[in-house]
Amino acid sequence: MMKKNILVFPCGSEIALEMYRAVHNSTHFNLIGANSIDDHGKFVFENYIGGLPFITDPRFLETFKQIILDNNIDAVYPAMDAVIELLKSNEEFLGVKVISSPVETTKICLSKSRTYKVLENAVKVPKTFTADGLAKANGPFPVFAKPDVGYGSRGAKKIESIEELVAYTQSYSNSIISEYLPGKEYTVDCFSSHNGELLFAAARERIRVMNGISVNTKPIKDSSEQFTEFAKRINQAIKFQGAWFFQVKQDANGELTLLEVASRFGGSSALFRAQGVNFALMSLFDAFDIPVSILRNNYDVVMDRALDNKYKLNISYSEVFVDFDDCIYLEKQFVNDSLMAFLYRCINNGIKVTLLSRHDDIKLGKLDDLLDKLRIRQVFDRIIHLDPSQKKIDFIDNKDAIFIDDSFAERKAVADKFNIPVFSLDMIEAL
Repeated sequence: MMKKNILVFPCGSEIALEMYRAVHNSTHFNLIGANSIDDHGKFVFENYIGGLPFITDPRFLETFKQIILDNNIDAVYPAMDAVIELLKSNEEFLGVKVISSPVETTKICLSKSRTYKVLENAVKVPKTFTADGLAKANGPFPVFAKPDVGYGSRGAKKIESIEELVAYTQSYSNSIISEYLPGKEYTVDCFSSHNGELLFAAARERIRVMNGISVNTKPIKDSSEQFTEFAKRINQAIKFQGAWFFQVKQDANGELTLLEVASRFGGSSALFRAQGVNFALMSLFDAFDIPVSILRNNYDVVMDRALDNKYKLNISYSEVFVDFDDCIYLEKQFVNDSLMAFLYRCINNGIKVTLLSRHDDIKLGKLDDLLDKLRIRQVFDRIIHLDPSQKKIDFIDNKDAIFIDDSFAERKAVADKFNIPVFSLDMIEAL
C-alpha cells in the first residue's frame, strides 16, 4: 500500500488532535491539517494549511477542492460534526473519499430529534416536551434542554422553572427539551466495518466532564452486556462505517437512556487506544477496504486529560551545548527522559549535541563509565569533561548554538558573553 495523504479538517478540534496522536507515526498515512482559524492545530500538524473560508462561505467547497488537488489528497477526515455532513454530502464533487459513515447516517446523527425518532423503537430514548406543553402543565421540572443540532455542552442547560425555560428558548429557539436524567453518564465507543458488522463496542464512564469533553474516564467492566446490546440495536437501525459512538445516561430508575449518537470517534476514545484499539487508524484502513481486526490488551487504564502546551520559537541553531549533572542526570538516579527526547530530535534534524560536564562523583564513577552505564554515550557528538576550576563559557566555540544548564549563574554567563538562547530544565518543553 502506497502512503496515502489524509487531509484533516478542521485540524484544531479535539477529534483532529486525537487523529494526529493516533496516526502521525503511521507508515501508511501522511496527515495534512487544514483550518479556517489558526488555532492549536497549527502548532501540532507539521503539514499545515491555514486561511480556508468558513464552511458557511459560498467559496468553501471550491477552495477545499483546490487544496485537495494541489496536495494530492487521497482522502479527507472531517473532524467536526457539521463538517462531516457537509463534506460527505459533497464527496462526489470533491473527488476523494470522505472518511465517515454514509451521508444519511451523518444527517441523522447531526440532529438529536431525528436520532431519537429513528431509534425510538430500538433503544430507550428520553421523553421530550414542547415549551408550550410544559408551560400549560407547569412542568414536570426539572427538564434538560440543548440545541437540536450541536455538540459538546454548548447551550446545554438543566431548567428548573417556566421562567428559566422562557429565557432559554429566547436564546436557543431550535432546541430539544427532554426529561432530566440524574444518573451516571457513559460513552460507548464503537467500530463497524464497511459491510456494517459491529466489531467493537465498549463503554467508559464519563467521570469528570469539562465543556462537554470527558476529561477523566475509565472502562466499564460490570454490566458490559447491556452496553453491547444497546450498540447492536443502534447498529442495526443505522448504517455506520468506521468509528462511531453514542452517549447514554441513567434515568431516575437507573435505566440507560440515549443522549446522542455521533458518526465519528470521540476525542476521549484515546482511553481504548491505550489498550490497543486505535479507532482513527482502523477507520482509515477500513475506508481503503483493508480488513481490520481488534486486539485489546487486558489491563486496567484510567485516562485524565488537561490542557497541553505547544510552542513555536523563532530561533535556529546548529549545535546544542548541554550539562550533565542535575540536567540530563537527575538526583543521581534518573535520566531526564524529556530532555533526552529533545536531544534525539536534534539528532533527527542534523543538529550537533555537545556535552559539557564537571562530573566528578567518585561513588557514581567516571563520566565515561556512567554514560556507558546509562547507555547514552552515543547521543553526543562531543563529550567535554571539565576540571572543577574550568568555566563552561571557555569551551563554547560555536555561536550558532543554544545552551542548556540547570545553573542560573552558568546560563547568565553564557548569555552575557555570547548572546545566544539559554534554557533551564523547565523551558525544555518549549524546544
